[in-house]
Amino acid sequence: MHRSLLGNTGLAISRLGFGAFKIGRNEKIKYPQGYDLPDETTVERLLHAVLDLGINHIDTAPAYGLSEQRIGRALGSRRDEIILSTKVGERFENGTSHYGCGRQAVEASLRNSLASLQTDVLDILFVHAPADDVRVLTETPVVDVLLERKAAGDIRAIGFSGKTPQAARLALTWADLLMVEYHVRDTSHAEVIRQAAQQGRGVIVKKGLAAGHLPAEQAIPFVLNTPGVSSLVVGGLNLEHIAANIRIA
Repeated sequence: MHRSLLGNTGLAISRLGFGAFKIGRNEKIKYPQGYDLPDETTVERLLHAVLDLGINHIDTAPAYGLSEQRIGRALGSRRDEIILSTKVGERFENGTSHYGCGRQAVEASLRNSLASLQTDVLDILFVHAPADDVRVLTETPVVDVLLERKAAGDIRAIGFSGKTPQAARLALTWADLLMVEYHVRDTSHAEVIRQAAQQGRGVIVKKGLAAGHLPAEQAIPFVLNTPGVSSLVVGGLNLEHIAANIRIA
């Protein structure tokens, strides 16, 4: 699969990344259909197949249930082949999301992610912000902590995954890259994508298929043909669907 430089990070990322939500969580979902969580053997087979198909970016988060631990167990032997991204700011426990961007919460989240993913360094760490994402950036120390941990060598690149264009624009003052929702039904981040490209920031698109509500044949080209977009993260448990998405890309 073709790869693009991710802004000025030096990372060459596949045009499609694998979003690892469904391998770890099936509660409080926004997809049109429910699903059972796959077992460990199925997850390991799926993740290895995704890499073999040419995808080199795996995106996860503490809020994705078992996802981080499963990736760490399955792909430890192939760590050098992967651009691995996770997040801080949200965790999912007992069927509920909990948000926290204080210093202790962020540092604990980072430690847990490194341990779960069985790695010494994260390629990308995003702030996983809720609806009041501007407040998170202006009233919590999360950015300072990420900058410190990047300087210490725990993280190669830092980014922001929020809700609003306003917060994404604020993040351009410090972030190496953005993760934004962008598809034919929601182009509210179009100007932010353009600004990011002008400033040498990478852009990864999330929810480019509107959580499964848009046909891949329409949605994937729309996203990847947008100037400034480096990659689109897509999820799924069906390897045939993933392979079809790669062909479309």
